[in-house]
Amino acid sequence: MSQQGYVATPPYSQSQSGMGLPPPQYGHYGDLSHGAPPPGVMKASGPVGAAPPGVVLPQGPPPPGPHQFGQNGAHAQGHPPQRYPGPPPVNSAAAPSYSPYSSATQSPYPSPVSTSSISQLGGQLNAMHINTSGSGVAPPSQGPPGPPPAPSFPGPPRPPQPSVLQPGSQVLPPPPTALNGPGAPPLPPPVHRQDGLPGPAPPSAQFQPPPPPGQGLGPGYALQQAANYGAQMPGAQLAYPGGFPGGPAQMAGPPPPQKKLDPDSVPSPIQVIENDRATRGGQVYVTSTRGQVPPLVTTDCVVQDQGNASPRYIRCTTYCFPCTADMAKQAQIPLAAVITPFATIPANETPLYVVNHGESGPVRCNRCKAYMCPFMQFMEGGRRFQCGFCNCVNDVPPFYFQHLDHIGRRLDHYERPELSLGSYEYAATLDYCRKNKPPNPPAFIFMIDVSYSNVKNGLVKLICEELKTVLEKLPKEEQEEPSAVRVGFITYNKVLHFFNVKSTLAQPQMMVVTDVGEVFVPLLDGFLVNYQESQSVIHNLLDQIPEMFADSNENETVFAPVVQAGMEALKAADCPGKLFVFHSSLPTAEAPGKLKNRDDKKLINTDKEKILFQPQSNVYDSLAKDCVAHGCCVTLFLFPSQYVDVASVGLVPLLTGGTLYKYSNFQMHLDSRQFLNDLRNDIEKKIGFDAIMRVRTSTGFRATDFFGGIFMNNTTDVEMAAIDCDKAVTVEFKHDDKLGEDSGALIQCAVLYTTVGGQRRLRIHNVGLNCSSQLADLYKSCETDALINFFAKSAFKAVLHQPLKVIREILVNQTAHVLACYRKNCAGPSAASQLILPDSMKVLPVYMNSLLKNCVLLSRPEISTDERAYQRQLVMTMGVADSQLFFYPQLLPIHTLDVKSTAVPAALRCSESRLSEEGIFLLANGLHMFLWVGVSSPPELIQGIFNVPSFAHVSTEMTFLPELGNPYSQTLRTIMSFIQQQRPYSMKLVVVKQREQPELVFRQFLVEDKGLHGGSSYVDFLCCVHKEICQLLN
Repeated sequence: MSQQGYVATPPYSQSQSGMGLPPPQYGHYGDLSHGAPPPGVMKASGPVGAAPPGVVLPQGPPPPGPHQFGQNGAHAQGHPPQRYPGPPPVNSAAAPSYSPYSSATQSPYPSPVSTSSISQLGGQLNAMHINTSGSGVAPPSQGPPGPPPAPSFPGPPRPPQPSVLQPGSQVLPPPPTALNGPGAPPLPPPVHRQDGLPGPAPPSAQFQPPPPPGQGLGPGYALQQAANYGAQMPGAQLAYPGGFPGGPAQMAGPPPPQKKLDPDSVPSPIQVIENDRATRGGQVYVTSTRGQVPPLVTTDCVVQDQGNASPRYIRCTTYCFPCTADMAKQAQIPLAAVITPFATIPANETPLYVVNHGESGPVRCNRCKAYMCPFMQFMEGGRRFQCGFCNCVNDVPPFYFQHLDHIGRRLDHYERPELSLGSYEYAATLDYCRKNKPPNPPAFIFMIDVSYSNVKNGLVKLICEELKTVLEKLPKEEQEEPSAVRVGFITYNKVLHFFNVKSTLAQPQMMVVTDVGEVFVPLLDGFLVNYQESQSVIHNLLDQIPEMFADSNENETVFAPVVQAGMEALKAADCPGKLFVFHSSLPTAEAPGKLKNRDDKKLINTDKEKILFQPQSNVYDSLAKDCVAHGCCVTLFLFPSQYVDVASVGLVPLLTGGTLYKYSNFQMHLDSRQFLNDLRNDIEKKIGFDAIMRVRTSTGFRATDFFGGIFMNNTTDVEMAAIDCDKAVTVEFKHDDKLGEDSGALIQCAVLYTTVGGQRRLRIHNVGLNCSSQLADLYKSCETDALINFFAKSAFKAVLHQPLKVIREILVNQTAHVLACYRKNCAGPSAASQLILPDSMKVLPVYMNSLLKNCVLLSRPEISTDERAYQRQLVMTMGVADSQLFFYPQLLPIHTLDVKSTAVPAALRCSESRLSEEGIFLLANGLHMFLWVGVSSPPELIQGIFNVPSFAHVSTEMTFLPELGNPYSQTLRTIMSFIQQQRPYSMKLVVVKQREQPELVFRQFLVEDKGLHGGSSYVDFLCCVHKEICQLLN
């Protein structure tokens, strides 16, 4: 295996073939400034024979005993790996086969191997195992094992007992010789539905209920896989390296009999989530220990800050950094933190304290400028302190002096948040303000597109009516009455209309700006006003706007001049603020930022596909830059009925810390509820304006790359016109020297911002990580959810300048590199055919496969270019909890609801095999919510939820459930609203009936299954990754 690594970054200007390639330096695609070191070679640690590649998976409780692995792993203690005899074939009664939807679109994989080669498999079948463990030990099982309990922290996790799998076996198609083999013709594009989701061709399905939960197969079976790959078959091979099976394949004649690897034998995300909830849910998580791994984002617990920031604010890809750059290169695990500085804190946790040192301001290190925090060490009786980041010794200012106790801790340690807590705020002095004067409170400007279609479909009237309500709920400081936020109003089509709503006026006054080339603000006094004072004039205006433009026939609009006007107005008022732009069409009127329709399907699957994600003109980039410089955040509500070039217009909200909301083919009766919920939430959410973030680190490593809705003028200052509670910035770190095991790796994130009340503040988050010279410690401390957040953002950033095929290859390669390094250095000796996964990463493959199938990285005929650009933008600002749900949706059985309890039922794996035609299932991914209704659902359940007598009467037009008084209805609605409350976007409900056309849309979210238009199933992806690992180890 090439040991070239994670720090020095090779250029990715061309696709790389074969596995002797320099491993991926993720996050630096095409960055020519990084040279690649000479490759090293990894030798396989186990016997490498002609055994077929294979996979090793867990079932069963971890054996007791110590788990401190050195480089030799646990086999040094003398446990030989177990071998199990292969099972007799499972008869069909015991294992009901689940027939896929439409055999026309998705044939089972054609076997590339002739019948005779299938008979040769017999002797090789036993060699493939899947095993997730902290070690390669496979102690003999006693009886059928149960699910492995998740390790509880602190203390090292114990290795789960590796288990071996039973298949129905599956013969895989051959690896294609070319990465993009000739494909089957794509399916005809399905009909577009009004919500931006496609409607596909009607499938014919036969469901069989999944096997009862908990009836996994007993121990002692090997996963089977064909070793002899035959000649390449015609058929759509996906553009993944190693060509793991992808699109629908064509073949002549009936396929030979096939067996399937049992999906229950591969690691389950649901099991991992449930195990963590069982061991850590509902408990108090105390942050006093450096480098401890927090509960998963899906686990509900109470965080108590005792010196390190809550995981709600900062999550890391690993909580133990390697001591050297060479180790980091070898493991290739990205070293990154996902920081959500304004994360929402539940009511049962303490809000941040504000420290005010008056005119002296915060105490800082003289050399590196780090803020006073628990990592500073006081000395010389309290007169000096040593900085934990740069080791500089500083004098303590006289006002801050305090004596030390017998252990060298200040006597006021527990009275000062900055000495005892991981997160707190400082009141900033004038030195931290623009032009050294206190900031003005922010303003909100509402900008409404009044072109013909928006007036005719009732959208303008809907917005105006709703603004009367939401303006009552403008954000304010806790102790403040009323809100200090001022408001202003602009309407536009191809010209701009400013409104004077001064409280002394009887009627609002309109001023028109027709020169959109050089926008100016025609009035200052009376444009931005206090809502309470001008309420009657504002209501008057909101009543008049729909009538004022009722007879307008103007359908052309501008966009960039609108944002420019809002920014100029904030600049003139000398305050930061936020623009709420309600826009619906491609801005084709003559003006700066004019766009043309460039939605070219011919670019898809070519090297020029990246153009579709780039803005059309640099107007939007420089406009966003100006907005950030003046503290002007832009939130855009888009109502497109056709192409609007999200890649261009969406750049402004992305770079200014705003949010983009998109309602394709907006229909009043179906979509208004979703839009109004989003508008209300956006206006009320916790937000900071005119922000600058700096991430400081202790010596030995530094922040090198930043991903998110941010703008950077230099390499260290992350500038944001605003940042709210849902926005996260992902930061990658690289070594610039050795790290010490004793001192650890310290990170301090400081955000300077203006509050909604107009106060300048500093928000500080500190976290300490461990360092180790043992790779096993690094793997033990990883967090898969944070890793996927990092991989997604760095891949989605790369789509702007790299071919998608290259990005997908890099992702697969890096997954294989990370797992091969673990296998070589941390697991004990084992057969080459075993796939061994670290316990902390056992679900990395399923999440990675889901990322690879996302429409941003893999185009699908029914997904529009705008939708792909939109999803790319959303993911760039997501925190760990949102990206986790987005890439692995929540699938809940509704027909088994306990109506006496409001607890959310246990989720199911995202696979069609988990559905049953007697059931009703709810699926949510943070953007969409589906209610799937099986054809044989009980009539009493249908009556209870939909208020109709039978399946045939259920309407798929409804976008919210009727409020009925019965327990079924109330429980389901409670669960849906609970899922919704935790998410930044309002999810529109889509009702899907089994065997009806829209069902194919729903199936795209069953991420463990094979994609309809390419994209591997989870099981196939595991086999692909295993093959890559075997090649690396050989």
